[in-house]
Amino acid sequence: MEETKQDIKKPENLVYKKTDLMTDKTLSYCPGCGHGVIHRMAMEVIEEMGLEEETIGIAPVGCSVLAYEFMNVDMQQAAHGRAPALATGIKRVFPEKTVFTYQGDGDLAAIGTAETIHACNRGENITIIFVNNGIYGMTGGQMAPTTLEGMKSSTTPYGRDTKKMGHPLKMTELVATLPGTCYVTRQAVHKAAAVRKTKKAIKKAIEYQKAEKGTSFIEVVSNCSSGWKMTPVQANKWMEENMFPFYPLGDIKKPEK
Repeated sequence: MEETKQDIKKPENLVYKKTDLMTDKTLSYCPGCGHGVIHRMAMEVIEEMGLEEETIGIAPVGCSVLAYEFMNVDMQQAAHGRAPALATGIKRVFPEKTVFTYQGDGDLAAIGTAETIHACNRGENITIIFVNNGIYGMTGGQMAPTTLEGMKSSTTPYGRDTKKMGHPLKMTELVATLPGTCYVTRQAVHKAAAVRKTKKAIKKAIEYQKAEKGTSFIEVVSNCSSGWKMTPVQANKWMEENMFPFYPLGDIKKPEK
């Protein structure tokens, strides 16, 4: 006898269920990488807010380019660094849509610096999710604009020398000074409590977008176990001891009302 939906009992103590807005494709990120968790937080928020049919995400080049394989919403791929420009065009043509970019630090803070700064300065009504692991993850672990002073990479084997290579760029503090940004925050996903805070931040950002407050900018400090040449446990410990003091977590700017 064939079971009907009514015959199938739901588990009484369901702790977690994968959001339908994550595809069934196996995540291809390195062990310990934060990208998968951030993907899930973003898609859970979209699903819980009932925005799956009106959401458009933009993923450029780098590890973030894989997002469209895992996020089950409409996605567009942008050229390296150009995600805020593409998001601007989409949002202006379809102002009723929920539009977000998903970018890494090499993309957003290097080749995409101009697009990021000007989109934020104009106050484009979009949400920018910025994953900062202090390195170029996909292309071989080179120094990024966010690489810490003294931090080793494939192009700084003796550590970043600020006299020769300049100082790490704090994009989040920078965009917070621009009049077009309404909500600017820095979060993480290395622990359960941090994951919950990041999810709340993404929800706030989407709510501010729906209220037409301007640009919301969410930095998520993450690790890059393979690029840092560490185990996931070592990478998280190193991140807490080195990344967080320079990139402190918490809200930097919120709407006045």
